[in-house]
Amino acid sequence: MKPLRHLVLVLGDQLDANASALQDFDPQQDLLWMAEVAEESTHVWSSRQRTTVFLSAMRHFAQQLRERGLPLHYTVLDDPANTGTLAGELSRSLQLYQPQSLLMTAPGDWRVLQALRGVASAHGLPLEIRDDTHFFSTVRDFDRHAQGRKQLRLEYFYRELRQRTGILMQDGKPVGGQWNYDVENRGSFGKTGPGALPAPTRFAPDDITREVIALVQTRFATHPGSLDSFGWPVTREQALLALDAFIAQRLPQFGQYQDALWEGEVWLYHSHLSCALNLKLLDPREVCSAAEAAWQSGHAPLAAVEGFIRQILGWREYVRGIYWTQMPGYLERNAMNATAPLPDFYWTGDTDMACLRDAILQTLQHGYAHHIQRLMVTGLYALLTGVDPKQLHQWYLAVYVDAVEWVELPNTLGMSQYADGGLMASKPYIATGKYIARMSNHCQGCRYNPDLSSGPDACPFTVHYWAYLRRHQATLARNPRMALQVKNLQRRDAQALSPVSPR
Repeated sequence: MKPLRHLVLVLGDQLDANASALQDFDPQQDLLWMAEVAEESTHVWSSRQRTTVFLSAMRHFAQQLRERGLPLHYTVLDDPANTGTLAGELSRSLQLYQPQSLLMTAPGDWRVLQALRGVASAHGLPLEIRDDTHFFSTVRDFDRHAQGRKQLRLEYFYRELRQRTGILMQDGKPVGGQWNYDVENRGSFGKTGPGALPAPTRFAPDDITREVIALVQTRFATHPGSLDSFGWPVTREQALLALDAFIAQRLPQFGQYQDALWEGEVWLYHSHLSCALNLKLLDPREVCSAAEAAWQSGHAPLAAVEGFIRQILGWREYVRGIYWTQMPGYLERNAMNATAPLPDFYWTGDTDMACLRDAILQTLQHGYAHHIQRLMVTGLYALLTGVDPKQLHQWYLAVYVDAVEWVELPNTLGMSQYADGGLMASKPYIATGKYIARMSNHCQGCRYNPDLSSGPDACPFTVHYWAYLRRHQATLARNPRMALQVKNLQRRDAQALSPVSPR
């Protein structure tokens, strides 16, 4: 038997046939390695939707590798010998195959990286980690950008990437004369609602997915969520169809309505592509190219296209840089000293608050909620009530199908909870219930009134908004962007203490 040169590790979020680890793969002397392990669904209480997405996509990718004739060691979750951990399965395989070295594309999770490094070290084997070429930039690029900066703002890194890639650029300047069109992308649906919406692009489970669903229903029966409506893309072919459908049907209205909410409407004008992107079924270059072509052809307005591309070329690259330059300490940040437990209703949706109930129930049903539901509904409530940011992080990582830690953690701790003390966001994203009333119809059918801040009918968002300002007044008063809100609090408190003039 010829000695094995490389055992090439492929993780569940690296389902890319062009991944850097596969570039010089030699089937005569290398072996691909994949493993399904329970730990990836239990280190946080992973929802059944999320687990099913990963396992089904992994099995479909493994099938494609085998069809290409590539040698593959694949361990299924229900293998009686499965140790239940990546480290355990890798150790088993090293004893079996005795490779000369290990090779992989850089993972998206610090915990996983440390576990695999530990196994390689224990077996005395070199582990070569290659750049993840899925991204436009490297972590080293971001680290150079971050040098000497006290605050790391998206806008400046985004502009660098626009200039470097030439996307939405002409003669060295941004097309249209502006770097971003955020002010044009904050529309609500108004009283009439969103009207007729394009149907979501969903995919009926095939034999492989149905087999995974049955396994997950049995193995993770106590885990949150439902699989009744499972329809996520789990192959590259399906992901490309989902991309085409978004560009054709939703992109033209995406910009104007990307922040809007509406009771019972799960999909609206969002792309629903983040899961496929984070599994690496789609390449961000082809996604940005398709969006840019839609603007060039006149199919979609510049504001919508720029807003969408900023999420791909800007935000994904930026949060990845934050994650890898700040870990492992970033996970423990808690600048606002928030220690309250995550409310139980985050796992059930059992709350009278209409906006929270809608966002949580659809999350449990589909493993999905769009960014405003995450930032300004579930995230805002946790921020205002002082929930421990690590507990909220674990919830987001557990329930969303697109959650991989490199992208989820900075979005939660930094953007949503301000737990990094302003490294990412220039101020806490706080608002009263009036914001939700302005951006949705949730308040119309809710028992709470967003205009009230006290009494049994007062909106909890409004009540906790003023409590948050009061609790953190000394800290927030030093932030120029919070000056107006702090002044409003001081004026409000002064009025409350003023004696009432006699009639």
